[in-house]
Amino acid sequence: MAKMPSSVAEFLAGKRFAVAGVSRQPQQAANAIYRKLYSSGFEVFPVNPHATETEGVRCYPDLASIPGSIDGVVVATHPRNALDVVGQCVEKGVRQVWFHRSFGAGSVSSEAVVECKARSIQCIVGGCPLMYCEPVDPAHRCFRWWLRLRGRVPT
Repeated sequence: MAKMPSSVAEFLAGKRFAVAGVSRQPQQAANAIYRKLYSSGFEVFPVNPHATETEGVRCYPDLASIPGSIDGVVVATHPRNALDVVGQCVEKGVRQVWFHRSFGAGSVSSEAVVECKARSIQCIVGGCPLMYCEPVDPAHRCFRWWLRLRGRVPT
């Protein structure tokens, strides 16, 4: 197994996560992230302001609607929504954010990353939990390897 970057290990040391961008369409990347975190034993909350249920569970319209604290948020939205999610993290007291990105821009917004840094929120830019939560499927092991070569995942 490849060595897990310390930022990823720190993020995955949490117990309660939100995934922003979970869709009513189960084939979306955010849904796969939600399912992987859930199957890995984490308490996970799907977030989508346009859905009341997804993946067979209640879907929350925003982070403020989730009861209790959240250890981290995976942002798997369109980049134009990432800054809003970071603002919600600030209000909720979330200290860790992971911006999903494999190929293309993914969910990364430069303004959202700057806001995380300004608010002392630890952020991971690139990759996703599917590349690190065991067992990692062969496709995501290959993605992790390829994207690491390209400098697009945490190292």
